[in-house]
Amino acid sequence: MSRGAADRGAAPGSEGGPDGGPDGDRDAGQTRLADLLLRRIATTGPITVAEFMAEALLHPAHGYYTTRDPLGAAGDFTTAPEITQMFGELVGLALAQAWLDQGRPAPFTLAELGPGRGTLMADLLRATAAVPGFRDAASITLVEASPRLRAAQAERVAGASWVDRADALPRCRPLFLVANEFLDALPIRQFVRDGTGWRERVVTAEGGRLVFALAPPARLDALETRLEDTAEGEMVELCPALPAVVGEIARRVAAHGGCALLVDYGGWRSRGDTLQAVRAHAPAEPLDAPGAADLTAHVDFEAVARAARAEGAEAWGPEPQGEWLMRLGLGPRTEALARALPTGPGRESHLDAARRLTDAARMGTVFKAMALTAPGAPPPAGFSGRAPATGSGDPTTRPSHGRPRA
Repeated sequence: MSRGAADRGAAPGSEGGPDGGPDGDRDAGQTRLADLLLRRIATTGPITVAEFMAEALLHPAHGYYTTRDPLGAAGDFTTAPEITQMFGELVGLALAQAWLDQGRPAPFTLAELGPGRGTLMADLLRATAAVPGFRDAASITLVEASPRLRAAQAERVAGASWVDRADALPRCRPLFLVANEFLDALPIRQFVRDGTGWRERVVTAEGGRLVFALAPPARLDALETRLEDTAEGEMVELCPALPAVVGEIARRVAAHGGCALLVDYGGWRSRGDTLQAVRAHAPAEPLDAPGAADLTAHVDFEAVARAARAEGAEAWGPEPQGEWLMRLGLGPRTEALARALPTGPGRESHLDAARRLTDAARMGTVFKAMALTAPGAPPPAGFSGRAPATGSGDPTTRPSHGRPRA
């Protein structure tokens, strides 16, 4: 998500920010969940980074997403739909254009993965109300596991239904879907090159605190090709859940039509340590206060394209977010809304929101957009071409491991 000091698209940073949430009165690293993890490690041994992330984000009693609303000024980060209504409007019109280009199929599923407070979907629906037939043909499904966020979404999105997982999305009908900053929260595993093998980064305990360590070296089939483009000591990341999640979407789109827009920060092929924590709009150490900080990692769009193609879908992009939004009409839309605002702080805030989404030093480059369609479908709006073959070079830029400044 967009986080800078308030944004998510960052690499590991310095500890900071006041405590918040159910464990905010406990010392950093000594949340209730930290105590549980320390006891688990003492009993069964070190855990993978993916296991740590899964517990920290989704533990049923102490997980980050299960215990709070993380968005906005009172939360830990701000995403693009919360920055400006224009983001959701343009996403909605892009999906509506894909629907028109594919012959106005009805009925179809209109879905969002990780809808936050429902802001993006609400803006999308408002913008597409003028597209004849779109709203009447749409059946809205939100993929959300958090009871707190479901309640917030219900206030903004009338007539929606909910499912917990992507594999529960309706089948046998076209799927038009958006996922903004969803894939970044899927747990990752990290591996460090060691000769012709790899040492997995794990979480263990030392002096009563959680710390990183490296497992013994081993050969890994999944990383065999990465021996060709990595050096000794270099880290790469794998997201075990990504192929299944993307595959569920791609399978539906390939079989029944539709379009999926996936927007997130990352690059083409994983390289380096991108695990990051954000707490109270400031960077934090990933192992401090598990359950009280947001954890994410950069998305490997090469892996997204590979998973989509394995299910028969076509992948487009990835496009830098700034260029993609400008092609969708962010410039004229920004100017039109600005003309209706009086000169002053409100107008300047509106103009800065557009800059925040598009400037290369902020969210414009590190964030990318990828689209999935059925083979032979018309090119989605805003995309300059299909994704390159997996195994080829980065079509945009190398992943940025610095924190985008919001």
